[in-house]
Amino acid sequence: MEAGPRDTAHDGERHTAPDGARLSPDGPDSQQTTAGGVTDDGPSEAELATGPEVEVELRPQRRLRIWQLAPIVVLAAVGSLMFAFPLAFEFGDGGAVVAMLGLLISSCAAGWGMMAARRVGHTWPGLPERGSGRRPDWRVVSAYTLAVTAVAVLAVWRVARLR
Repeated sequence: MEAGPRDTAHDGERHTAPDGARLSPDGPDSQQTTAGGVTDDGPSEAELATGPEVEVELRPQRRLRIWQLAPIVVLAAVGSLMFAFPLAFEFGDGGAVVAMLGLLISSCAAGWGMMAARRVGHTWPGLPERGSGRRPDWRVVSAYTLAVTAVAVLAVWRVARLR
């Protein structure tokens, strides 16, 4: 048995079009078309006119995955603990070495995280996007450099005070 439209007319009556023409069970026998191949019951030419074209990105947005983030977070946590415990509890002569090693591991994790974020397209606030062709503002770059230098100097100063 084939599925198709049902003829719901009772007692042999046939469907008729508004102009009195007889209809077949599946619609009008002939298509009445106007200029452009649009049927009378379809959209008008004005409705078919399109505005400016809009480009839509079909690729999924690139994100950092859990397998990329997990080692970075673990290294950062281990490095931070190695740096913090000798500073907080002053473990004798070896504390300075452990603290500097922790600082080094934390810095490596931070650098690794920044490189991974850069690969997926993230940028620091105030810096242009990768491949945009714009140059970074020297004031933003100098502010970031000053902040990193201040943190490094304070960390080295604190570790040096352990001795």
